[in-house]
This record gives sequence, structure tokens and C-alpha cells, in this order.
Amino acid sequence: MNHALRAAMVEAGETAESLAAQVGVDPKTAARWVTPGRVPRPRRRTQLATILGRDIEELWPDVLKRSEPEWLRAWVDWEREAVALCWFEHCWVPGLLQTEAYARATLADEALTSAEVNDIVASRMSRQAILRRERPPLLIAVIHEQVLHQSAYGDRELMREQCERLATCAELPSVKVLIVPRDLGMYPGLGGGFIIAELPDGEAVAHVDSQGPAQIVKDAASIATLNGRWERIRSETLPRPQSLDLIRKAAGSWT
Repeated sequence: MNHALRAAMVEAGETAESLAAQVGVDPKTAARWVTPGRVPRPRRRTQLATILGRDIEELWPDVLKRSEPEWLRAWVDWEREAVALCWFEHCWVPGLLQTEAYARATLADEALTSAEVNDIVASRMSRQAILRRERPPLLIAVIHEQVLHQSAYGDRELMREQCERLATCAELPSVKVLIVPRDLGMYPGLGGGFIIAELPDGEAVAHVDSQGPAQIVKDAASIATLNGRWERIRSETLPRPQSLDLIRKAAGSWT
């Protein structure tokens, strides 16, 4: 429990319901804010701190210790709050399903210092905690089959462990991993990876990858376009049992 937030609420005579009414969210969302790891979005943090008469750093000290790059923090906040994540990757295993070694391999050719790599990897690993929550979000991950057979700088053990991790995650009730077969040819996913997060209030926000900085989009038109692309990509995937079988076979191929 976030004891600092709970104490501030009691002192100010506020409840989850009263805070929800003042900042414009569902009471269930406000109630989750006292749960460890459930941090309100930046704008909500500012509103709550003002209402409770406390500093943001006092209520959420871990915000200052976060290891992810600053540009990514808004997305991580939405990811933590999401009730469902639709994640498509054409070239990588999705970050929430990566091993630490695989995560490091994805950064091997980047112009980053060792400290920066460590921070990014630590952030990526810590984000995976949402899958272990009592009520995790539904994660539907669509991956191109070639990702399972793409060498990580010749490290076969690394890829075997990654495929095994992927298979283990795919067996979780809250996780679906679907594979786009590599003999498909051209399909809508060639434009690149993206994630659509469905939030508790029905709002949606998306993270769109590119060779430059990733984009976070919230406007209705962009979300509608991505939802349409998601449906077309997903329609090309193999069924869940077949997808899991391919992942297990890929793990065996790296031994």
C-alpha cells in the first residue's frame, strides 16, 4: 500500500470517491492509487498533490527513482493502468515478454553508455511486474514468426531461453501470443510495431515505434486507424495452440 498517500487522504478527509469526483476519474481507478506500483498519470499526480496539500515527491517518491528514459514515463504510466494491451511486433519479442539477456541484445548497436543500457533494461524488466499482479491486464501479443528464428548475434543459448520464456508467458491465462506465419508474404504489419492500451475509463492510447523516437498517440482518428490495422494483422495469425506449438519448436531449434 502507498502509506504516504493513504495518510494524506485521511488527514485531508478525502476518500477515493471524493478524489475521483474532483479529478474526473472512476472511483475504482482512484481506489487503485493506494496499491503499490499504481501511479497516477502526471497530470493526475499534480491535481492530487494540490488537493491533498502535499508535494508529489512525498506522495510518490519512487517517481524520482524511475529508471526508464523520461520520454517513456508517460507511456509506462498508461501501461500500468491499462486493462488490456494489444501489442504487435514484426522484428522483436515484445518488451513485456523479453528476458534480460534478450533486452540487452536489442540495445547492443545503440549509441548508449553502459549506465544508460542498464537503466533501460532495468526499466523493461520492472515493467513486466504488471503481468504478475493479482489482476493483470489482458496482453494479446502478435509476433511475426521470423522473430523466433532471428539470431541474437549468434548467441543460440540466449534465443533458446527467450523462446522458452515466451512459451511460458503464452501459457498464462492473461496472455495470448499469436504468431504471424513467415510464409505469409506482404501484410499490414510491415509498417512496424505498435501497442494499443485500453484504459479503465474506456479511453485508448497507443505507442507507435519508428527508427526515430517512438510516438504516443491519443487522438481518436489515429487510434481508429491503428485499431483497423490491428484487426487486419490479427486476422492473419495462427490460432493460439498452433502459435504456442511454433514457439516451443523454435526453442528446440536453438539447442
